[in-house]
Amino acid sequence: MQEISVQELAIKLNELSENLQLIDVREAHEVDLAYIPGFKVFSLSEYEQWSSQIENHLNLTKETLVICHHGVRSEQMCYWLRSVGFTNVKNVIGGIEAYSLLVDKNIPRY
Repeated sequence: MQEISVQELAIKLNELSENLQLIDVREAHEVDLAYIPGFKVFSLSEYEQWSSQIENHLNLTKETLVICHHGVRSEQMCYWLRSVGFTNVKNVIGGIEAYSLLVDKNIPRY
């Protein structure tokens, strides 16, 4: 499993690359509490609603960074994305919790 640190994520977010896609797998109530702009939300609990259409929303070959609260659910999503053909998927180590602690203290912790 490829991983990326929250510090590396911050650098990539500042670059504003069109070759980057961002996925947040947390629940809607979690996203309401804390959110990093640019991430598309695909809550794991709603897997049945979006899984068959994921290729309509995302590009299989673009660099894909996946985040959750601490990094466990995003790791599960990374494995699933690779199993359906995504080629450049990375898990954000420590999730939004680490991002809030180490990069942007303005993002609330919960």
